[in-house]
Amino acid sequence: MAGRGSERPATPPAAPERAGPLGTKVSVPALLPQGPAAQWLQQRRATLRPWGTFADQRRFGKPRDLGELSRRLARNVEYFQSNYVFVFLGLILYCLITSPLLLVALAVFFGACYLIYLRTQQSRLVLFGRELSTAHQYGLAGGVSFPFFWLAGAGSAVFWVLGATLVVIGSHAAFHELESGEADELQMEPV
Repeated sequence: MAGRGSERPATPPAAPERAGPLGTKVSVPALLPQGPAAQWLQQRRATLRPWGTFADQRRFGKPRDLGELSRRLARNVEYFQSNYVFVFLGLILYCLITSPLLLVALAVFFGACYLIYLRTQQSRLVLFGRELSTAHQYGLAGGVSFPFFWLAGAGSAVFWVLGATLVVIGSHAAFHELESGEADELQMEPV
């Protein structure tokens, strides 16, 4: 009872620490903090349709006319939206794996960002007598990484991923047949 008044309030847990080389401890920030991006990703995973339904070859066929094509596109993009997000992420991953120089450029960028994170935990960065804000430091990391992204062909990789995504998702949405009950759901009225 005597020690009850001297108890401190609980402090929030710090970033997890891992033992580094020679037993030194390194602070590791959370990769995906619980924010809007993590919540959005969880929502996508919750609304994911079964991959068997998504890739069922018996459900593919040529649309009869332009009206059916537009109905299929609208319905399938809405119905398989989460699956299409994961197809997009898979194409990004494929592009990264098949481009080692792009992986090096990303490692340089994220390494610079991690160093900035560690540096801001200890003290402020002063350059030419001026204190740089965290946003300016990340901008500097992007500027240092830009030549690596240029050499790696990041621009062409972005357009390849966008083009491949449009072709894969567009063709799936156009040729995946609607179920009989789904076709009645999206009736377009003539104008």
